[in-house]
Amino acid sequence: MTTLADVARMRLVSQRLVGPLPDAGAVVRHLTCTQGQDYPGSSTSIALRTVDRDLAGVRAAYDEGRIVRSWPMRGTLFAVAAEDLGWMLDLTAPRVLPGTDRRRAELGLDTDVLGRAEEVARAELGSAGLTRAELLARWQDAGLSTTDGRGYHLLFHLAVRGVICLGPTEGSGQRFVLTEEWIRAPRALAGEEAVAEWFRRYVLSHGPVPVADFLWWTKLLKRDLAPVLAPLREELEVLDVDGVEHWVDPAVLQAYPGSKRATAAPLLLPGFDEIVLGYGDRRAVLTKEQEARVVPGNNGVFRGTVVRAGSALGTWKRPTRTGAVVTVEPFSPPLPPVVERALPRLTAALPG
Repeated sequence: MTTLADVARMRLVSQRLVGPLPDAGAVVRHLTCTQGQDYPGSSTSIALRTVDRDLAGVRAAYDEGRIVRSWPMRGTLFAVAAEDLGWMLDLTAPRVLPGTDRRRAELGLDTDVLGRAEEVARAELGSAGLTRAELLARWQDAGLSTTDGRGYHLLFHLAVRGVICLGPTEGSGQRFVLTEEWIRAPRALAGEEAVAEWFRRYVLSHGPVPVADFLWWTKLLKRDLAPVLAPLREELEVLDVDGVEHWVDPAVLQAYPGSKRATAAPLLLPGFDEIVLGYGDRRAVLTKEQEARVVPGNNGVFRGTVVRAGSALGTWKRPTRTGAVVTVEPFSPPLPPVVERALPRLTAALPG
């Protein structure tokens, strides 16, 4: 029998926190979508899964157009491989955009306003793109109000429609660019082929996972997924975990026995890391009580977690002075001695 503890540790292998990949582009392509709400934290999560653990490599992947950030699903920012963004939006946009109709109407963002916003964006973004503040200023100059959330809704609407995305870096952020100019070689996937690709890659990068987690992750429907599951059973493994089917990469099952020691090593993960946010059911990493401490007040802002063997032991904050060690709040004090001893090393090894 596969236990929930096994699931937690296997996910470290699937997500490449054990067995890192050569560069940031390979990491994002493997993860398919990785949380991108917090740009610095997202960049750290990507770097932690690379061999050199260097943030400069993440910035280079954005600047070279290998990865982008946008809203491919759930109305949330994610980092994705540039070539994948278009087919993902083709699947999700028809369901995401109607969910914002009412709020846009309340803000006065009718079809005419949205059309004018797109015209300005296409005229002003150019080859170098614009920062968020610069693009909002261009809309204001054109007589389009960006106050009271209007600016965000204009950005979101154009991004979900595939007109713009976040590409090259600019200081501690990124510039918006025209998707059709920035992404030169988009993949063409549609229908069942696209759904199968997405599910396969979610399993390969996040498994072991139940089907319910994929549907939560993408907000696709059972009827979308049902036709592709039977063929995928021939290439993926399905485990029984407490009576629930969990899908996993056969290569991860092969690697897991020899990776157990590596999965026991403690980790410092940023607040929006996929180990926590990549699953609707988070019991493998957190209890409900622990999750309340990771997201205090359920405010949507996730704290960084200290993880060992795939399970969270507490939250952490970066040191306020150079050379200091991260501050940890254990869920059940004290921290295991092996974790306490590792904190100086883990702090020094944080991507920078």
